[in-house]
Amino acid sequence: MIMPFSEIIRLAIRALIDHKIRSFLTMLGIIFGVASVIAMLSIGEGAKREAIAKYQDLGVNNIIIREKKLSESELEEVRAKFSQGLSLKDANTIPEIVPGITKVASQAEISSEVRYTDKSVKSTIIGVTANYLGMMNYRIKQGELINDHHYGQKLKACVLGAGVAGSLFGYENPVGNMVKVEDQWLEVIGVLDSKTLFTETVGELAARDLNTDVYVPLSTFLNRFSRENALTGEIQQITAQVDNSGKLLEASRLIDEILKRHHFNNSDYNIVIPFELLKQEEKERQIYNFLLGAIAAISLIVGGIGIMNIMLATVMERTREIGTRRAIGARKSDIMRQFVSEAVAISIVGGIIGVIFGVTLSLTVSLFTDITTYIRLYSVLIAFTFSVVVGISFGYLPAKNAANLNPVDSMRHE
Repeated sequence: MIMPFSEIIRLAIRALIDHKIRSFLTMLGIIFGVASVIAMLSIGEGAKREAIAKYQDLGVNNIIIREKKLSESELEEVRAKFSQGLSLKDANTIPEIVPGITKVASQAEISSEVRYTDKSVKSTIIGVTANYLGMMNYRIKQGELINDHHYGQKLKACVLGAGVAGSLFGYENPVGNMVKVEDQWLEVIGVLDSKTLFTETVGELAARDLNTDVYVPLSTFLNRFSRENALTGEIQQITAQVDNSGKLLEASRLIDEILKRHHFNNSDYNIVIPFELLKQEEKERQIYNFLLGAIAAISLIVGGIGIMNIMLATVMERTREIGTRRAIGARKSDIMRQFVSEAVAISIVGGIIGVIFGVTLSLTVSLFTDITTYIRLYSVLIAFTFSVVVGISFGYLPAKNAANLNPVDSMRHE
């Protein structure tokens, strides 16, 4: 007579309940293994999303031409070859010659202090064209962005980064107030939403806190601010937007040829393509996530070995029980299914506890540290499925040994 599957499950659960402490200790390897897989993958996913956000802030369809930082001797050599650095002429020529360019924005920079009443904060003052903030995915929190009117009329207006606004104004509304930069008074027309912090260098773009920047119309900037502490070119950066990411490499090569002619073959600029950097970063993150998952999976395998050892010991302890059951009609397959079911039950219960522990651990890490975590459903399913597979795999050998015991010898076992 074939033993019903429900009876096999009942016996497996009863065996776990009868040996609670041993069962729990056996589960620990599975619990920590599942929790480790979920936590590691959530950390990797969080890092990936941070990287994507960082490059999206630069515009994934943008090509960034940045003035190269040169030493005094290198600068003298470049200028001796008649290159005056990046200029508005370069920016105006690019869309005329390069196909697929939809927008071009220019910017110039100086470092200075921004003052409001008795407060001051160090900032990077950036002169931009009217389309720059939109191209770089800046979002307005209060007021408005710099537009064609501000740029065309050379108005003394500015848009504050979230950090500058918070430091100078606190909870006060900055819009409509005047701030002082050098000897110039500027009206605050807007405040930006907080931006991703650049904690590392992206290509040739220096790491900095974008929330401490202050933006003014480039026309105002070039007319009213001293350039003594700025780089020597008329502008420091040109951003060109392409209508299709598939044209980025071709467009960047054409831009490079144009600039080489304008700069008399001087290498005083760098071209950065955020989309290409993003693809490279994604490949690195995939390897990183695989390594994290593999390391965490080892603990699951160790947990499986623990299950196998305990189940082998259980078979020895229950030799007489196995012999008795065989004597009253249980088949080898019934014995085997019972012990496999016990191993799987340990894995399932341990897996469920491990999922709860792993999710809690991931949320705790994100809450109490600067590490960003993001839990994906697939990571939970992978960890739980792997724990069940481990239970079946490592429970098979003890179950086979139990099924192959001789009934007569088993009943004589002391």
